[in-house]
Amino acid sequence: MVFNTGAALLDAIVLAVVSSELKGTYGYKITQEVREVIEISESTLYPVLRRLQKDECLEVYDMECAGRNRRYYQVTEKGRAQLNLYISEWHRYSARLNIIFEGGLKEV
Repeated sequence: MVFNTGAALLDAIVLAVVSSELKGTYGYKITQEVREVIEISESTLYPVLRRLQKDECLEVYDMECAGRNRRYYQVTEKGRAQLNLYISEWHRYSARLNIIFEGGLKEV
């Protein structure tokens, strides 16, 4: 993709991916699902997960899987509220961009 992905958009994408799993999901799976949409490395994704956890948008728990601990991420109520805000803002933002790309700026 030729467009840079800013921090807020990365946060929104990660929250959307994690919120799609009721009991949460683990880092590798999050990376794979995000990569279906944008190019991202694990070294970029894990700081996003830590930031969302620090901001209380995600909570973390460990679960054993094949003899190893796997870290799971789950969206909190605060995270759901933040995701809803991102979705609302995205609709407004993308509608305005579509207007410009389609040949004119009008009130939306």
